[in-house]
Amino acid sequence: MSTDTTSGRDEATKRYVIVGGVAGGMSTATRLRRLDENAEITVIERSGYVSFANCGLPYYVGGVIEQRSALLLQTPESLAARFGITVLVNTEVVSVNTTAREVTTRSTMSDETSTLAYDELVLSPGARPITPQLPGIERALALRDVEDTDAMAAAVAGAQTAVVIGGGFIGVEVAENLVHRGMQVSLVEATAQVMAPLDPEMATPVHQRLRDCGVDLRLGVSVTAIGDQVVNLSDGSTLPGEVVVAAIGVRPDTTLARMAGLTIGPRGGIAVDEKMTTSDPHVHAIGDAVEKVDGLSHETTLVPLANTANRQGRVLADILSGLPGADRPVLGTAIVGVFGLQVASTGWNEKRLVAAGRPYRALHTHPASHAGYYPGAAQLALKLLVDPETDEILGAQGIGDDGVDKRIDVIATAIAGGLTASDLADLELAYAPAFGSAKDPVNMLGYVDQNTAQGITDTVQWHEVGELMEGGVHLIDVRTPAEVANGAIPGAINIPVDELRDRLDELPEGDLVVSCAVGIRGHIAARMLTQKGRNAKNLDGGYRTWSAGMASRQNAAS
Repeated sequence: MSTDTTSGRDEATKRYVIVGGVAGGMSTATRLRRLDENAEITVIERSGYVSFANCGLPYYVGGVIEQRSALLLQTPESLAARFGITVLVNTEVVSVNTTAREVTTRSTMSDETSTLAYDELVLSPGARPITPQLPGIERALALRDVEDTDAMAAAVAGAQTAVVIGGGFIGVEVAENLVHRGMQVSLVEATAQVMAPLDPEMATPVHQRLRDCGVDLRLGVSVTAIGDQVVNLSDGSTLPGEVVVAAIGVRPDTTLARMAGLTIGPRGGIAVDEKMTTSDPHVHAIGDAVEKVDGLSHETTLVPLANTANRQGRVLADILSGLPGADRPVLGTAIVGVFGLQVASTGWNEKRLVAAGRPYRALHTHPASHAGYYPGAAQLALKLLVDPETDEILGAQGIGDDGVDKRIDVIATAIAGGLTASDLADLELAYAPAFGSAKDPVNMLGYVDQNTAQGITDTVQWHEVGELMEGGVHLIDVRTPAEVANGAIPGAINIPVDELRDRLDELPEGDLVVSCAVGIRGHIAARMLTQKGRNAKNLDGGYRTWSAGMASRQNAAS
């Protein structure tokens, strides 16, 4: 075995330099050590902390996580002791020489520079917050690392008012946690809804929960300027804001990749192959900075999620160690809590399918989270999007106070496993009254899909009702009169489903759309009428979905 006499280093010893010490980078480093005890592994982190729980940062600001130390999963000292990894914090890479295979680093504390050689370089720099060019934007806080968290915690101490700019996952989480601190919070979102992965009718319950819990939600307006104590909006209004948080979104941090002359992909992230290798064979990239492959279209996409970053780090370590491995396509499966409301999605939403011109059918259900007779059952809102030709599951969304997470996870697993929407009906899922139903909500989505795919029941969507009625189609509401009195679609004729067989002669001539609360009684009525020779379709998701959809339109118009 030969030895490098100039350094005393065994030439068989691999030198790995990893830039970025959080999710993806640290997963790579620790997996590499478990696979290769002799490797030289150095992690370089710009901030003063590594391996911290960045998804928990808002909850520390809000006091839900009481101890700051709970966010710090590892330290440079603990990583050195357990894994023999050299961790350089408060250090940034200022240049990359891919020909010589070395990086130049600079200490942000002392300004000293040094050169570090590598055999393989891993870039895991993450993403950087989008900062709009606005007057006073320098006063806005971001929340990406522990230093940001400390700054925000200090800023909110003693403050009474806050404005959060951006209604994405982070913006909603920050708004909730500032409310937990007793602050008066405004949330400003330039589009007509929060949480872009949701379709409009699915976002309506989120808007309601935010407002019910005291958030001043401003939709369809943007910030024009940030003053000393206020924030000015595009509609001319002014919001009080001793604290301002910018949570508009993130973009891949490609600074080092560009410095190294690496290829940047069409979405603005670092381009990598399925082995997570960049355009340089000895430079690899993972995490929020890289482009991924969409699980449905197989086109490049950006998905800044911790699960994906951690998995990429582990798989890359396997590949670098000579084990088989490859990156997988992503679905963007995600969940967030909003004052107790669980909000989750996977795959594509209807807006994206429409924009892409891709055919689909939409299914809405409103089942209970577990058996209705068992205490504590909460009503869910589930939406499934399906390819009408192949029955492929294209995406799903879920809203509710309990049980949303496991339903979205099951559907995401079904997509990854190549199951069709109809296959959901046949899944054998755990059941006891406290946890689910004999016909689980996921099974029910499969049943509804089977009815639609087999032509047993034709459906219409909430946004089609108005145009159909204008064209002469009659709407029959088969709920009870008491239900109708609490709200109904204008122009609907009320005949309860239990009376429908005896009142067929009261139905007007022509095509019919049947509506109930959530679609179940409507399905029964539509089957009854169809077998009586009438052309009857069921309103998918019933009045509940229609009313949520109409509320979303009002938000867009106001």
